[in-house]
Amino acid sequence: MHRHPDLHLAPHESSDLGTAPGSAPGSGARAFRVGVGGPVGSGKTALVAALCRTLGPTLELAVVTNDIYTTEDADFLRRSGAVAPERVAAVETGCCPHTAVRDDITANLDAVEELEARWSPLDLVLVESGGDNLTMTFSRGLVDVQLFVIDVAGGDKVPRKGGPGVTTSDLLVVNKTDLADRVGADLSVMARDADRMRTGAPVAFTSLTQDPAATAVAAWLTAARQAWRTRAAAPVA
Repeated sequence: MHRHPDLHLAPHESSDLGTAPGSAPGSGARAFRVGVGGPVGSGKTALVAALCRTLGPTLELAVVTNDIYTTEDADFLRRSGAVAPERVAAVETGCCPHTAVRDDITANLDAVEELEARWSPLDLVLVESGGDNLTMTFSRGLVDVQLFVIDVAGGDKVPRKGGPGVTTSDLLVVNKTDLADRVGADLSVMARDADRMRTGAPVAFTSLTQDPAATAVAAWLTAARQAWRTRAAAPVA
């Protein structure tokens, strides 16, 4: 693996997405690390840009992107103006990105730690990685919580197909809800199946066209980070 040195919540009525389950407490001396994964084309990089715009004014943040042979996602973020270009690091995995964020996380961990050292103190590091199916997950040695992003264009059957990304992510994001009518996807079916497959774990329905700030996801991340900081500060029994 080679690391490039450059660096409507709907249809639910409530915006309370709960707290992030199952994530290990982190050290308050480092940034809160968030994995953003999901199939190609689901809108991960656009979501990362939206989160940077929304959270950037109050949090010191940086981003690591993963592509097999290019730095396209990193270049998009640098051009977007959502985050300072020098705060974006690109990992060229040379293999399936799953491997670089789940199995051999060395290049990604190096990139995260270099960003933290260069821009210390950072509050938040977003690690974005694509994948071609529903099995995409992050190593808990790399991130503290992970988001899994799907979109309605895949059809309303996607949540019930399951897979580790759908069932075990701390937050499932169903993106591009504004396209549901055009592709014949029933959001109520997706909500029902997602709730069943995830046994009640949080799900956010998003449209960056209708809500460019990704309000629900940003609010969930803010709460998850605070919970992580609280656990980190708690005395060891």
